[in-house]
Amino acid sequence: MSEPLSPPRQGTRQGPRSVVVTGIGALVTNDPAFGPGPLGVVRDAALVVEEGRVVWVGPASAAPDADRRHDVGGRAVIPGFVDSHSHLLYAGDRTEEFNARMSGRPYTAGGIRTTVAATREASDAELAARLAAHLREMTRQGTTTVETKSGYGLTVELEARALRVARAQLQEVTYLGAHVVPPEYADAPEEYVALVTGPMLDACAPHARWIDVFCERGAFDADQARAILTAGRRRGLELRVHANQLTAGPGVRLAVELGARSADHCTHLTDADVDALAESEGRTVATLLPGCEFSTRSPYPDARRLLAAGVVVALATDCNPGSSYTSSMPFCVALAVREMGMTPDEALWSATAGGAAALARTDVGRLTPGARADLVVLDAPSPVHLAYRPGVPLVAEVWRAGEPEVGRPG
Repeated sequence: MSEPLSPPRQGTRQGPRSVVVTGIGALVTNDPAFGPGPLGVVRDAALVVEEGRVVWVGPASAAPDADRRHDVGGRAVIPGFVDSHSHLLYAGDRTEEFNARMSGRPYTAGGIRTTVAATREASDAELAARLAAHLREMTRQGTTTVETKSGYGLTVELEARALRVARAQLQEVTYLGAHVVPPEYADAPEEYVALVTGPMLDACAPHARWIDVFCERGAFDADQARAILTAGRRRGLELRVHANQLTAGPGVRLAVELGARSADHCTHLTDADVDALAESEGRTVATLLPGCEFSTRSPYPDARRLLAAGVVVALATDCNPGSSYTSSMPFCVALAVREMGMTPDEALWSATAGGAAALARTDVGRLTPGARADLVVLDAPSPVHLAYRPGVPLVAEVWRAGEPEVGRPG
């Protein structure tokens, strides 16, 4: 229970207000310097938050004084989830497509292009409202850092519009004009590549941090993807790649060659792909998206194979209206454990620190001094419950930058 605010006790630091979160049964720091294993778990722990940052971590018995005390009653505390791959800037609905797929019926209504058509008709306000609704939904499930992409406008004006809308609410914004070739360029894909690397890039680069490309059969081949990514890099954007989702194609090795921060999907990998990721020594993270395989009844990525080779792995939702309409990182953790050969500890690390690595962030995905105070209190004594009790709403509190946003204490 939270205690009322009281005058600072003797020895309490003066200046900015601080809070000590105590009574933590198991604190996941994601730093082996604080406890055993990659999760760096501290038992019977506490942490101190000041000015939105973690300033102290350790045993509750040694916790320093603070202006306020918040006891979580033996619950587990983990870093906020880092969802490093989502597609939230869209309009329309693809329920019928999903229903047909799950009912064994063919569906030919257009997939991504269906969403493109609906998004083109939507207003700025409609896009912003849907994005905000999804972000609230993600926060309730413990996600405190989100990346999202454009890719459902596919014109200069509409791709730039999507990124402006996203940037008003998010820091991690990705230009994905190279999602698919739109219908009007079906017979002239090279003209569309020229648009994506020219006027569209000029309009979009000021609003994005990243550039992405769907390097896949039926989307963009290796030469086209290389041209798009190198053009983005020249404009100061960092690189991500949709790679090897449908087939064992060139995407992963292109991502490693160009130094992309993340190769996403990684469902169909050759030995050479795994070797390339391992040899990157973490510079290119393999981001796995099990919600997509769940929703499409496709084979899951082999996370065990990647981890055994020393590849850095992240987990993300791929939240999108067609192939993975889930915003739940706890659900993806459970899928990773059940279907992809990950241990509960590996899955949690990949959903927090792994996602931070995929976004080249050192301030999130961990709970150690200097990190942003993004923390999740689970209504469970151990983070293993995320996989042990799939589908159960275990998130009791969510704090972002030291401010409670879900389950506000007091």
